[in-house]
Amino acid sequence: MLELAILGLLHDQELHGYEIRRRLRDELGLFANISFGSLYPALSRLEKAGAVAVTESGTPPAAEPMPFTGSLSGERAGLRARRAGGARGTKRSRKVYRITDQGRSLFEQLLDADEPAGTDDARSFGLRLAFARYLAPQARLALLERRRAQLARRLDSDRVRAAGPGLDDYARSLVEHGTEATEHDIAWLDRLIETERHKQAPVRSQTPPTSPPPSRSEIRVPADGDALPATKGINQ
Repeated sequence: MLELAILGLLHDQELHGYEIRRRLRDELGLFANISFGSLYPALSRLEKAGAVAVTESGTPPAAEPMPFTGSLSGERAGLRARRAGGARGTKRSRKVYRITDQGRSLFEQLLDADEPAGTDDARSFGLRLAFARYLAPQARLALLERRRAQLARRLDSDRVRAAGPGLDDYARSLVEHGTEATEHDIAWLDRLIETERHKQAPVRSQTPPTSPPPSRSEIRVPADGDALPATKGINQ
């Protein structure tokens, strides 16, 4: 899921590792606890796979704190690199990541793939919905319908639990609260699905309908002595 999120953020613009981490936490809201110790190995995997390319660019502000890598060895390596750069009198540059054509293809595959077994359905769906604008219309509709089916199964299970024996008032109240939340999510998905289907509905022709030919009863046969209408193309 992390690789999918990174490729989605890089889909429109190049980003530093700092900015990728900030957007993962603040904009997507699905990776609140992500550290550089998790982010940079994922970026390294994507780079080795040819999904992202790296360039050196920009000098970070002097007051910018050294990122937390999540490991003691990583912290020591970063500190040594910073000291070495200062000793040489050179400016430290940062890596800028950009998505490649191969990365775009991988992003589309990951975005359209079914959730693997054991995946947090809500988190996986939220991530895919955040980038649903990149999906084909039918795939976008399938994503919404698949999530609705998951919630419908959960709702049935929760209703059985709430009605069964063995729950005290507090436990039953908690199950009912979850049921109400699921019902709310299903109603929200129903609106999204309806909107998506409306967008994909074929546009009706704007050509006004032609008038049907007159019936035999509406055709008046000229009586004797009536003047016949002039006909173009006939010599008088």
